[in-house]
Formats: sequence, structure tokens, C-alpha cells
Amino acid sequence: MVSLTATILKSSLFTQSTTHGFPTNPITRRRCHVTLPITANASRKPQNMIPKNPPPRQNLYQPFRPPSSPVPPQFRSLDSAGKIEILAGRLALWFEYAPLISSLYAEGLTPPNIEELTGISSIEQNRLIVGTQVRDSIAQSLHEPELIAAFDTGGAELLYEIRLLSTTQRVAAAAYIIDRGFDSKKAQDLARAVKDYPSRRGDVGWVDFDYNLPGDCLAFLYYRQSRENKNPSEQRTSMLQLALDAAESEKARKKLERELNGGEEEEKVKKEEEVKAVTIPVVRLKFGEVAGASNVVVLPVCKAEEGERSVLEAPMESKAGGEFKVVEAERGWKRWVVLPAWKPVAAIGRGGVAVSFRDDRKVLPWDGKEESLLVVVDREKSVVEGGDGYYLVVSENGLKLKKGSVLKEGNVGESLGMVLLVVRPPREDDDDWQNSHENWD
Repeated sequence: MVSLTATILKSSLFTQSTTHGFPTNPITRRRCHVTLPITANASRKPQNMIPKNPPPRQNLYQPFRPPSSPVPPQFRSLDSAGKIEILAGRLALWFEYAPLISSLYAEGLTPPNIEELTGISSIEQNRLIVGTQVRDSIAQSLHEPELIAAFDTGGAELLYEIRLLSTTQRVAAAAYIIDRGFDSKKAQDLARAVKDYPSRRGDVGWVDFDYNLPGDCLAFLYYRQSRENKNPSEQRTSMLQLALDAAESEKARKKLERELNGGEEEEKVKKEEEVKAVTIPVVRLKFGEVAGASNVVVLPVCKAEEGERSVLEAPMESKAGGEFKVVEAERGWKRWVVLPAWKPVAAIGRGGVAVSFRDDRKVLPWDGKEESLLVVVDREKSVVEGGDGYYLVVSENGLKLKKGSVLKEGNVGESLGMVLLVVRPPREDDDDWQNSHENWD
């Protein structure tokens, strides 16, 4: 405890006293000495004070360091004439003299100039530069000198073809190319197959091949081409044999062997007949389609995993009114979705709801695309009518879509609602789906 003596001077304005109506002399005002107890914490440090021993300042300045030159050390001292001489005589391995082409570009020479001076065409110049970049990416991610050395002679053409693949895919494709002794045409087919495989999700037989194996991707390419020919035919058998030779996984091999033996044909025909006669629109939403739509529909959204209760509790009706068309629902709800007013949902009245599923493979009657989707349901049409329509029902494993005729056979007369539309999310790598509508035919 520290005692501090303070002298408080009272202002004359407030301390003037009056005697018989006259103020006293302000100079004679009294001084009052007051002792105020003040508690001070001796251990508390003053704020915003510079420390006695400030830390040394860091030098944040970093001088400019130009990137390392891609030109091999033995060629960095050469002038333009020396580089042209190396290129004209092919006086090194292809990936060693390829960086000289880029350096000549930087010095002002054009591809036609270099072609005239060295005999290397513009196409070959590009192939050499890109092939070197692909080789460097493989060398940095994989420490296997034998694989890299396999491309030392004539490797630019092969590596150029796998330029569009990721680094991991390049490594696997490069090993497969060397193992099978591919030329540039087959290397091109392999790269195209690997790149194309994800977009084929949902095609017949897609799940029987392994995307991580380039041989399986190539086998699936040949398998798809075989289905374009009549069965049986020599062309179909030839393509299936190519697919079998290219396949790497055991699952893909067994699939192709069954195809060659013709054992699955009757099963396929039966499955296709079961899926027939059902027409429910399946559309893929385009990017920006909602923003550009002149008419839209606002629907409450329920998660399929929340079950029947969520569907029943969702608001039955929402209306837009007033000058600003403010949407007001009959009860509060957390999730809503805005969709273009497509024909199947444009006339929907009370009871419209969108049910979200995480994986379409558990919903659609064929191999799905492993993506989420929205199922638009009209709860006003809950009575099951026999026929080809689909209805949202509760099963042992959660909410399912089942055909009306199947429900009738099981003496099921009530459902959660009739399915009007199935909506897929927008996707950049699936332009074909965005430009077309799919039906359950």
C-alpha cells in the first residue's frame, strides 16, 4: 500500500461564501489537504513501453535470385552459334540439347529460323521441349534411374503423348509404355484412355476396371469400342482380345473373359428390359442456369438420411407475393433450393419437395456416377398408381425410389410422393451431360 498526499484546490467559482450578501475575497479560499490511498502493483509493467533489451531486427530484404537455367552446365557458356551447332549435329542426348531451343527463343530466334539453321522442324521443336518437361517431372517424383534411362533415346515422342496427365499418372503410364514397348501411336491411345476414363462413369462395365492402372483404362477404351460392333462378329472379338491383353487387374480380366465367352449377353438383355418403359427426366444443372432462368421454382430440401420424418415435416406450400415477390413459407425451414421452372416442376402446386441423396448409386436403377443428386417429389400424389412411374418410399435401408408396378405387386398403396424429376449437379468435366437430358429408358 502506497500513500499519496494530494492538494486539492477548490475553484473560487464554487467556494465563494457570502457575508451579508457580499462575497468574500477569493484569495482567502482555504486549501484542503487530503490523503488518498492508492494501491499500486509493483510487478505490473508499463504498457506500450520499449523494452530495455529489444530483440535484434531481422533483415527481411532478400536479393533477387534469378531462376536456375534449364540449359545443362556444359552448354551455358555457348553463344547462339555454338547452340545452333549442337542442335544441328545432335551432339548430345535429346533432353540435353532440347533446352537450347528455348534459350534461342529467348534470344530472339523464331521456330522457322531454328528449323532453317538446324533442320529441326517446328513440330519437333515443340515435342522436344514438352518431352523434356515431362521427363523432368517424372525424374523429380520417382527415383528409378532405369525407368528414366529407358527414354534416353527416342523418348521425346513417347513422353510428349502423356503431357496432359498428372505427375502420378505420367509415372504409371511411362512404366506401362516401357513394359509393353509402345510406339507413339499406342502411347497416345493410352494417354487418351486415362484422361477419358473418369468421364465415362456410369457406362456399362465401368466399375469392373481400375482407374489407377493405365492398362485397365486402355482396356476399357477397347471394351467400349467392342460394344460398337455386332455380337458375334470378328471386329468385336478382336477388340475384346486387345482389351484383355491390355488389362492389368484381375477383375477386368475376368470381365473381358466372360465377354469373350458370351456368358453375360442374356443377363445384359434382361437387365435392359427391366429398366425399359420408365420415363422420368434426369437433367444435369448447368452453371449459371438458375441465374439466367426467366422463371424459377423454390423448393424445401430434405436429406434422405434424415428419413421419412423430414419429408413429412417440410412445408407443403410457399408463396411469393408483394412488389418484390418475397417468398413466404407456411412454417420455418432450414434448407431451400432454387431450380429453373422446367416443365415437370413448373406446374407443381402444394407438396413439392426436393430430397437430396449423397450417392446416386443407391438411388438410380443402373450404375450411377458416384455423385449427389436431388429428387423432386410431389407429395400431393402419394397414392401409388400402377404403371411405370416412380415413387419415394421408406425401405429397410432408408428412402428409396421404386416403380409403381413393383409397389402394386407388393400391395403398397401409399408413398411419400411421386417422383417428378431427378437433378444432377453441374460439372465442368461432363459437357455431354450438360447438353442433354437423360431418361430412365
